[in-house]
Amino acid sequence: MAIIDVHGLTCNNRIDPLGIDDPSPSFSWKIKSERRGWLQQAWRIQVAVAAGGEEFADKDLVWDSGRQEGGSSLHARCEGAALQACTAYVWRVKAWGVDGEESPWSEPARFETALLGDAPWSGARWISHPLPADEEGKEPAACLRREFRLDRPIASARIYATALGMYRLLVNGEPADDACLHPGWTSYAKRLQYQTYDVTKKLRSGGNALGILLGDGWYKGRIGWGEWPIYGRERAALALLRIRYADGTEETIGTDGSWKGSDGAIRASEIYDGERYDARREKKGWALPGYDDADWTAAAPIEPAAGRLVAQESEPVRVVDTIVPVSVLTTPSGETVLDMGQNMVGWVRFTVRGKAGAAVTLSHAEVLDAAGNFYTDNLRSAKQLVTYICSGEGEETFEPSFTFQGFRYVKVEGVAPEQIPGRFIGCVITSDLRPAGRFRCSDPLVNKLVDNIVWGQLGNFVDIPTDCPQRDERLGWTGDAQAFVRASTYNRDVLPFFAKWLRDLAADQLPDGGVPFVVPDVPGVGASSAAWGDAAVIVPWVLYERYGDKRMLEEQYASMKAWVEYIRAQGEDEFLWNTGFHFGDWLGLDAKENSYVGATPRDLIATAFYAHAAGLLAKSAAVIGKADDAAGYGKLREQVEAAFRKEFVTPSGRLAAPTQTSYALALMFDLLEPGQRQQAADRLAALVEESGHQLTTGFVGTPYLCHVLTRFGHAELAYRLLERREYPSWLYPVTKGATTIWEHWDGIKPDGSFWSRDMNSYNHYAYGAVGDWLFGSVAGIDADESGPGYRSIRLRPVPGGTLSFAEAELDSPYGPIRSAWSRRPDGGFAYEFEVPAGATARVCLPGAAEEGSTESGRPVREAEGVSEVVQADEGLELRLGSGTYRFETRAAGAQAAV
Repeated sequence: MAIIDVHGLTCNNRIDPLGIDDPSPSFSWKIKSERRGWLQQAWRIQVAVAAGGEEFADKDLVWDSGRQEGGSSLHARCEGAALQACTAYVWRVKAWGVDGEESPWSEPARFETALLGDAPWSGARWISHPLPADEEGKEPAACLRREFRLDRPIASARIYATALGMYRLLVNGEPADDACLHPGWTSYAKRLQYQTYDVTKKLRSGGNALGILLGDGWYKGRIGWGEWPIYGRERAALALLRIRYADGTEETIGTDGSWKGSDGAIRASEIYDGERYDARREKKGWALPGYDDADWTAAAPIEPAAGRLVAQESEPVRVVDTIVPVSVLTTPSGETVLDMGQNMVGWVRFTVRGKAGAAVTLSHAEVLDAAGNFYTDNLRSAKQLVTYICSGEGEETFEPSFTFQGFRYVKVEGVAPEQIPGRFIGCVITSDLRPAGRFRCSDPLVNKLVDNIVWGQLGNFVDIPTDCPQRDERLGWTGDAQAFVRASTYNRDVLPFFAKWLRDLAADQLPDGGVPFVVPDVPGVGASSAAWGDAAVIVPWVLYERYGDKRMLEEQYASMKAWVEYIRAQGEDEFLWNTGFHFGDWLGLDAKENSYVGATPRDLIATAFYAHAAGLLAKSAAVIGKADDAAGYGKLREQVEAAFRKEFVTPSGRLAAPTQTSYALALMFDLLEPGQRQQAADRLAALVEESGHQLTTGFVGTPYLCHVLTRFGHAELAYRLLERREYPSWLYPVTKGATTIWEHWDGIKPDGSFWSRDMNSYNHYAYGAVGDWLFGSVAGIDADESGPGYRSIRLRPVPGGTLSFAEAELDSPYGPIRSAWSRRPDGGFAYEFEVPAGATARVCLPGAAEEGSTESGRPVREAEGVSEVVQADEGLELRLGSGTYRFETRAAGAQAAV
């Protein structure tokens, strides 16, 4: 390896993206160095047209940044280059260290622009092909096709396509890519994604055919609980094929009136209800050239009310894993049920053999009831049903196209149990985001909890951040998203995922600045609750903090400001929020009988989040250079704090509402006078102890409880909450066999009965927010807003509880970070840290003293890469440069700390 190795290049935080419509994309890179403490001093980027494939050619150069001074390797903007539509580019970067040493050029990376505006779509029109609905009002999926010929060699071919509905693009009978659920879910009337496909290798000399399979999806299918469809009644498709021939000429083929349409085997397909497929009605080869479509009818060009077309913004949904059932059960009621061993999201691919007209039916459920029978009451009106009608032509393999299910158990009807093994496979889908972190410790149940958090994220990050993936909901609840966003960054690279979602939040934001409860908005659900609407401010700030992308704040700033101004306009007191509807501490365990809302006053919660939002807005304004706003909203934050204290805090520093959530919010958001905070934290600890060492918090308080206890010297109590096995606790569901996070602490009660029938999801990620504390405090990896994107890292592990070790790794924007601790036989601790090149870390060895602490056998002050050593109340604080370190402490204070 070179002494300085530049690698890990990303464009708009994606690896070699195909089809972006950003005329000024951003570039990021990582660096490896053999030297401890390596820091970047300058960088240089070159961008060239990819005329010769993947190689970089100076003659094709379109932009050269020249040497740019700066230590950041994140989100360097491509400025001054006139990027062309539908063009492939290669780019490379080199870096200089503070010692002046220059790296070689990196290996080239690639990106390709899409259509860059509406004009290039002039070769295509929207087309539709309505079909008669069945007795339930469900319309079959439409098949659309067009044939064409190629008579000379081609250099490249791209298809740009989208739909009002859900679609699959076929080229000569094969799927154009491996993604699913295109075009994704956006605020369709305002923003509609299109996808770019490289089909160069799928086209052939002579006859060719394009096919589009078009279903209802989120656009036309049943979504929410009101009138539907909520977007439009007429499905439509839009596609444009651009061919560049080897001789330099070009040709386009788009959707228009020359396309033909028909029905096919998919007789109905919906998100909630599943799919019905009649193999007897398959039109075999319909997307191949030479198919006889004489009885098909012409597609109808239309002018739908579609929003602005935008290129794919995040990673698409894909099948990322497959699961073989762990067993085939016969329930007490005689049902044949597959146990996948994991509550998953996706569908089942199966192979069967049956007579023509024989039906195979798959029903999907998350749990079995106390007697061991198949249970679907918690799905409410969602059917989660897949019906396959056999053609009778030997072995037949099927998987759905335009639906997905949330399930662990599958009831199979129409197939003999002995024919099931080896023929039914679970296909796991999720937005295909890059893995980020890993956490492990000495407690297997805690490790299982962490796995469950990850599985909950996978299952609910299906193009948007949903609350649950199984019942008649599956909506982008803003409260769940803001509660979980910090934890989510440790599991996957969520920047492009949430960036896409935030653009829809801004698009659906109300004229007065209010924020819908769910994004994309669904009519009739509602808007503008505290802690839910605050996603407009919290999520952009977390993305900036964790990924260092200032453009995220620039894009969302108007939305963030509008939300804070909406709050300011509520009620008679400018600095209190005590009006309107709020969910409060949703599902708090201190709620009154038959209530979903915890005991913490809703106006206390609303005002606390008002102050928090104003403060984040002030910091965001400062980051993007809006000095007046930074000062103004900083002052607003102070005024709301003062009003909060006057309204909800006694002169002695007690919260007027003595609940765990009220204290957690007041302390997490720094709403109390500095001199009152430790006493308040001690009262919070007393509340937890008085409750029997159990939490009583709901969706609002739970994400912050362990953070606050740890920050104010009650880490052992936070560990006691973590390690508690009895209800209510994070580990109670694990002891009951949970493989994802539950909506309710007691979704399944100790006697096997259920919490409720109407609102009892077993895959609901909100309480998985504790993952933020596990990574950030137990293992000790956290971002520092003074150097966003982990350019500055806080490494502050907090050993405790019965754990003998804990460790975490995070592939940060600068490279791998690792933090691990283990107990030593002498009562001290061993700490291991890895800091990536280009970054620095502030490290705290809790309870340690300089005397008796070593780094790889040397006194810490003599260790290479350690630039500062400070003895503080919490322990030994160090400033580290990049590198790998091993510290050992054997001071008495280290033992006393645990």
